[in-house]
Amino acid sequence: MRRRLAVAVLVLGMITFVGRGVSWAEKTHLAEAIEHTQAAIDHGKAKHGDMLIEHAETALKHAEAAQKEKANTHTAAAIKGLQDATKQAKDGKADIATKAAEGALTHLKAVK
Repeated sequence: MRRRLAVAVLVLGMITFVGRGVSWAEKTHLAEAIEHTQAAIDHGKAKHGDMLIEHAETALKHAEAAQKEKANTHTAAAIKGLQDATKQAKDGKADIATKAAEGALTHLKAVK
């Protein structure tokens, strides 16, 4: 009887530990949007327009997914900023694109 109880406790503990480990490994769309927006800003400041576009587009996809999961006015504003950043960067205006991305980042960080 003690052996079965010990095995049951051990198995339950492992299931709990593994279950939590999987959820820690996953990032939310909001976290991904913040990370890629920051990367877009960093590349914009370094005058790397192509990388700014790439990260802004990726951030935009994650921000849109976050908005679908839970609508928020800050996320909506961030989406507009990321759309503007992408457009400006494609037009060769890295400085303006960087400012738009910075505004988007402010909104993404304000999401609760």
